[in-house]
Amino acid sequence: MSTRSPDDPLATPADHEACTELLKHGSKTFQAASFALPADMRKAATALYAFCRLADDAVDLGVDGPAELGALRARLDGIYGGQPADHPADRAFAEIVAAYAIPRELPEALLEGFAWDLEGRRYRTLSDLNAYAARVAGTVGAMMTLLMGQRAPSVLARACDLGVAMQLTNIARDVGEDARLGRLYLPLEWLQEEGIDPEAWLAQPLYSDALGRVIEKLLRTADTLYARAAHGISSLPAACRPAMHAARLLYCEIGQEVRRRGHDSVNSRAIVPWTRKSRLLAEATVASARRQAATHAAMLEETRFLVEAAAASVPPPPPAEEPAGVEGRVVWVVDLFARLEERDRTGGAAARPTYFLPAT
Repeated sequence: MSTRSPDDPLATPADHEACTELLKHGSKTFQAASFALPADMRKAATALYAFCRLADDAVDLGVDGPAELGALRARLDGIYGGQPADHPADRAFAEIVAAYAIPRELPEALLEGFAWDLEGRRYRTLSDLNAYAARVAGTVGAMMTLLMGQRAPSVLARACDLGVAMQLTNIARDVGEDARLGRLYLPLEWLQEEGIDPEAWLAQPLYSDALGRVIEKLLRTADTLYARAAHGISSLPAACRPAMHAARLLYCEIGQEVRRRGHDSVNSRAIVPWTRKSRLLAEATVASARRQAATHAAMLEETRFLVEAAAASVPPPPPAEEPAGVEGRVVWVVDLFARLEERDRTGGAAARPTYFLPAT
């Protein structure tokens, strides 16, 4: 796939403004903080957010989900053919796809995750669940890494670890809300090992100590991936590290809040107070200044296809740097993940991406 120079745009300034307007109505934090990002990163990340969000809503809120999914695949044909549909988000996404050499395998995998939700797919093993998380969250982590100019497999693998970990945290937090939508993401083998019949539980979702042990097991799995992700963040450009550490720490804290509530995410939803978020943002800034030794942990097999596709793409020329406030970057990227992972509770799966991560 050839790259396209930012000097030869597919999208107009009005298209990018329309993408920004889409986010203004959903995120006051983004509206206030996005201007602290370097111009190229801000524009590219906004376009990525806008397309992913509109795609998510089209499948979740449309009258005919499978038809909407087919239409989205046709829109990707236009985007990757340099002839996007007549929509600001499509033109803006087409521009960043070309300028940052985002391989089609990544958004295609995201749509595949949406398709699995439409099927009401269940996940028997942790590996099965990781494969879902790779598609609905690891994909966006990989795309964001490309926007940051990184294509080393070791860095991409850790970005996918972070996305999968966040998705597992979402699932642990949203067990009750998902069940009330008829959805079950917890590994069926784990439930059965605790003596829980998945179908019977879904028909009458109640909290129990046995369920709490399953949720804790999922949180421990996420914790391992968060620790691995921290090593990869050290390899990102310095300006990006605080934001990604903030995302990592925030999601670890959501898991901690689930634990504080006795693992009962059936009857309540864990929320991290803003006072604690402020502390985490400060911790993220400190963490970004520390260099961590590389980890030799193997990549998740379920994310290997994402890493290989992204690493094989031809990198574009590096964009010019622009000074920007670190705190603004931290808040913006945390919110990017928060809004993209936040689900519309009236129409869709609470566990869907992340892209990116739930507002708490």
